[in-house]
Amino acid sequence: MTSLLGQDMQVRTLLEAARGERMHHGWILAGPRGVGKATFARMAARRLLAEAAGALKAGDGFDLPPTESNACLFDAGTHPDYAELSRLEKDNGDLARNISVDQVRGLQRLLNKVPSLSDRRIIVIDSADDLERSAANALLKNLEEPPVGTLFLLVSHAPSRLLPTIRSRCRMLRFQSLDDEAMQVVVRRHKPDISPDELAALVLAGAGSPGRALGYAGLDLGDIEQTLLAIAASGDPTNKLRLDISRRLATKAARPRYEAFLERAPAFLAASAKCAEGSTLKSTLTTWEQAKHLASGAVILSLDPATVVFELCSHVATLASLRRAV
Repeated sequence: MTSLLGQDMQVRTLLEAARGERMHHGWILAGPRGVGKATFARMAARRLLAEAAGALKAGDGFDLPPTESNACLFDAGTHPDYAELSRLEKDNGDLARNISVDQVRGLQRLLNKVPSLSDRRIIVIDSADDLERSAANALLKNLEEPPVGTLFLLVSHAPSRLLPTIRSRCRMLRFQSLDDEAMQVVVRRHKPDISPDELAALVLAGAGSPGRALGYAGLDLGDIEQTLLAIAASGDPTNKLRLDISRRLATKAARPRYEAFLERAPAFLAASAKCAEGSTLKSTLTTWEQAKHLASGAVILSLDPATVVFELCSHVATLASLRRAV
């Protein structure tokens, strides 16, 4: 069907709509971050532009022959009937905080002219959650009165945060987290030489999101997971495990692993809460909230990495006493 693993239903839904008499002009691709919504949007745009140009017969998936002319233009970033908005890169290499109103207004160059290669033009916004308020209002004007043949694909990780008026003018296409088997296939596809232990750690940390899992690749996440498990099981009464990982993650070279740890320690506690009940559940959730608060402010406040890691491990260590109390 399609190379987009686990998204066959979404592919069928969009293709059937596109081949119908009246396709809705606006779609919100909604679901967890990292499950492939933006990739879906780009592959859909690539396929639908080729079909609209009469370059090929309707197929069951998004894949195109690599030599197809529309695909070549799309892959080169020069297709005249396609535009994509995302946060721009600043001079220091960081991404801008939002998609600006000027970026949205820049779409008028595409919208004010007749499509070049067919009767269709497509705009992808990755993600609509990043639109600043004025940009969202500017986009709304285009959604209210779109030129004929225009298709908007809005990627959204949190559609409830979008303007209600944008949501009301779009059709919602929902995406779900991938199961562990699909996660393993995706990770192996990108990391064919990965070890079984690291694969298991990435699938666990990804929690159904291949994008999140691959973001951890190469960070020896298995070591972090094993340390957290050992601390949770024993309580680390001598502080040996806590001190050891604090030292290892406090160096400048370990910065990427430190930032991964800031995500994984609260997530580890959240996963533990799913197996708890009663007073144990309440205590675990309180510990998780404290850990999440500490981790979320660690980089912004420039807190000492060694101290932060030690304190987060101490939160994890409380799980041992909570289990003994049951």
